[in-house]
Amino acid sequence: MKRIELPKLYAIIDAASFARAKESGAAMAKFARELVKGGVRLIQYRNKQGSAREMLQQARAIRRAVGRRARLVMIMNDRADLCLAAGFDGVHVGQEDLSPQAARGIVGKRRWLGVSTHNAKQVREADRTSADYIAIGPVFATTSKARPDPVVGLAGVRAARRATRKTLVAIGGITRANCRAVLGAGADAVAVLSGLRGSPRKAAEEFRKHLKKKEHK
Repeated sequence: MKRIELPKLYAIIDAASFARAKESGAAMAKFARELVKGGVRLIQYRNKQGSAREMLQQARAIRRAVGRRARLVMIMNDRADLCLAAGFDGVHVGQEDLSPQAARGIVGKRRWLGVSTHNAKQVREADRTSADYIAIGPVFATTSKARPDPVVGLAGVRAARRATRKTLVAIGGITRANCRAVLGAGADAVAVLSGLRGSPRKAAEEFRKHLKKKEHK
């Protein structure tokens, strides 16, 4: 399988962050537009609590907001069926979600498939699937999940890099201050959620500036 090339900044829009918004779909759509203005070329939509109907409405709102730009990739978290329904470009599954094989069977060969892992053993298992990229984390402590897995640190990123030749995305507690070190440890891209809140356009621009040059250690 051909190795895919991801943008170094992998932005995540989590519905939980917009739970208090009067119109959550509109708020996420506006957030997505600001990310794109900041140069983001890959966005994952994540909703761990909503119904399928709510998720589809929100995903379509985001899709409409950013349009169908040739250089923008949209990833659906967990739900391969909604990936198709919303017209997204790929799906990302976790260790307790639909298996990579089942997800691939739904989205087909042309869409991207990502898999979350939390240790080198899981990375090796994901490497044997048809996944296009593998996520490893949490690299650092994170507040974006209620029950996060154990922190793997930069050593965990290095171990993951040794375990696969697939595109590697690091996630969890990544900031503008540490993102270059994460790339230096072997990640091809960094997934960011909390670090983009507040002023998404400015934050995205600053992240991209920091990520332009790797920091090798």
